[in-house]
Amino acid sequence: MPMKRYDYSGFSLSRIREPRFSHLLLLGGWLVYFSLYFLTENLIPYERCHPVHCALDDLIPFNEFFVCFYVGWYLLVAGSLAFTLFFDVPRFKKLQIYIMLTQLFAMIWYILWPSRQDLRPEVFQNENLFTWILGLIYSFDTPTGVCPSLHAAYSLAILSVGLKMPDLPKWLKLLLTADVLLICAAVCFVKQHSAVDVFAAAGMCLVIEGLLYGREYWIPLFKKTR
Repeated sequence: MPMKRYDYSGFSLSRIREPRFSHLLLLGGWLVYFSLYFLTENLIPYERCHPVHCALDDLIPFNEFFVCFYVGWYLLVAGSLAFTLFFDVPRFKKLQIYIMLTQLFAMIWYILWPSRQDLRPEVFQNENLFTWILGLIYSFDTPTGVCPSLHAAYSLAILSVGLKMPDLPKWLKLLLTADVLLICAAVCFVKQHSAVDVFAAAGMCLVIEGLLYGREYWIPLFKKTR
């Protein structure tokens, strides 16, 4: 059965507080995040940031081809929010709240314990389209405020919400899982993050899972069945 599109007919900003449209207010969380991102990126000096590194980082080679999955993350985030916004508003609310919590926790941590990574190659051995794209990313995305990785955290949030959608086909859930795993790997292969940042994002998401879904499936696991 095809999913029914949510009816936004008659919407205007003056009606955004009405119950029918009030979920759109959650999009305001992005304005708060981008404001905090700008402040943390520009007000915390690079020298004050703690370098993040682990032995696994030295075993992961630089591979510019993973930039495809890294850039694909933007489509995943925008597409997931748009899909749920138009076809599954309750899931949109859950996803947006999940993302906002990852933003809040990460920003608090970036301020309390500023972090950076020094893993980027100084020069690209192979000049091609992929290194050109990566060079652009390096130019506007500073290597600070990295732990936990929001690239990984958003992806895990989308995966969590997607796997809980009963109407989503199994093949699409498998495809989503593979894409999220590749994105988490990509942030390490293109040297935008340390593996520590990915593990920290996973730990943060586990905490948020408990906050958002604890009463739905975590607590019942510990109840005795009759």
